Amino acid sequence: MSKKKAAGKVRQHAQRPGKRLGVKVSGGEKVGSGNILVRQRGTKFAAGDNVKVGRDHALYAVKQGVVEFKTKYGKQIVGVKTI
Repeated sequence: MSKKKAAGKVRQHAQRPGKRLGVKVSGGEKVGSGNILVRQRGTKFAAGDNVKVGRDHALYAVKQGVVEFKTKYGKQIVGVKTI
């Protein structure tokens, strides 16, 4: 009788697709109202001028303009500067 199990196929864990999080637009890019700027878990980026936070912590533009990234007190802030 064998002391070890036969080497079989390794059982694969359930693979699921990534959630496509991250920054969706660069600084200096033009955006319209309602455009999503950042998808995130928690508030890694804070909302600045003309930006609101969705219920899944996504940041989106309220007015059309140019995106700008700033740092204030160690926190990254995303704002939209109107043109």
